[in-house]
Amino acid sequence: MEDQKIWKLVREKYGEIASKSTSCCEPSRCGCGNAEKSLSEFVGYSKTEIDSVPEGANLGLGCGNPLAHTFIKEGDTVLDLGSGAGIDCFLASQKVGQTGKVIGVDMTPEMLDNAIENALNGGFKNVEFRLGEIENLPVADNSVDLVISNCVINLSPNKMKVFEDIFRVLKPGGRMMVSDIVLLHPLNDKIRNSVEAYVGCIAGASLKDEYLSYISDVGLNNIEILSETRITTDWIDSETIPADIIKSNSIFFKSNELKSLANSVVSINVSAFKPN
Repeated sequence: MEDQKIWKLVREKYGEIASKSTSCCEPSRCGCGNAEKSLSEFVGYSKTEIDSVPEGANLGLGCGNPLAHTFIKEGDTVLDLGSGAGIDCFLASQKVGQTGKVIGVDMTPEMLDNAIENALNGGFKNVEFRLGEIENLPVADNSVDLVISNCVINLSPNKMKVFEDIFRVLKPGGRMMVSDIVLLHPLNDKIRNSVEAYVGCIAGASLKDEYLSYISDVGLNNIEILSETRITTDWIDSETIPADIIKSNSIFFKSNELKSLANSVVSINVSAFKPN
C-alpha cells in the first residue's frame, strides 16, 4: 500500500472510533467502559491511573503503559505521539506539575477534538494538543525532555522518519519511552496484505530486530527493551478495538492461523536516549 493511502485509511478508521466514543451509541465504546478498563489493566495501567483520567480519555487502544517505565520530574516537557483521546497526556500532566508541559500530537481531527474536550472537562491546563503527523512533528528542535507513544508507531508506513523526528525534537540527554507492537516472525500474505489488520495494529508492525535497528540508526543510544508481552489468542479474539476492526471486516482466522499469529506478535516497551 502507498503511504498516502495508509495515512488516509488509518485517519478514517480512528476518526470513526473517536466519533463512536463521543456518541455513546455502543456501551462498550463509550469511553472507559469495562472493555477499555480490562485491556488497560492487562497492558500495564493501574486502577488508580485509569480512574484518574477524564471519562472518555481511555479508548482501550494501547498495548502498554509507557509511563510505567520512566521517571518524570516536575518541569519536564513531555511529547505524546499519537495521543488519541489523551489518556497518557493526562497521566504525564500529573507528574510534570504546573511548571511542566505535555504536548499531544495526533493526525485525526476527531481524536483531537475529543482530547481537547477531555482536557477542559478535567481541568488540565498544562496539556495542549496539536494536529500533525508523527513523521513530521509540529514541535521545535531540541525542546522535549521525554517522548512517549503507545501502540502508534506500528501504524506508520515510514517508521525510520518517525524515529528521526523523535531524535530531532528531543533535548540532548532526553529520553524516548514507547510501547508498541512488533513481530517475532513474518506474517503470512493474508494478514500482511489486509487493510483491516493494518489499522488493527498488526499488519504494519515491523520485525523486532528491524524496529530496534531504526532506533539505533537515527542516533539514539542506550536502547533497552524493558518488557515484552506476548499477544495472546484471547486478546486477538477479544472485544478490544483492534480485534473488533479485524473481525468486523471479515478477517476471520482458523484456529491454526490464530495460534500462529499469537506466536508472532508481541508488545514491547522500549527506552532509548539522545546523546548529550
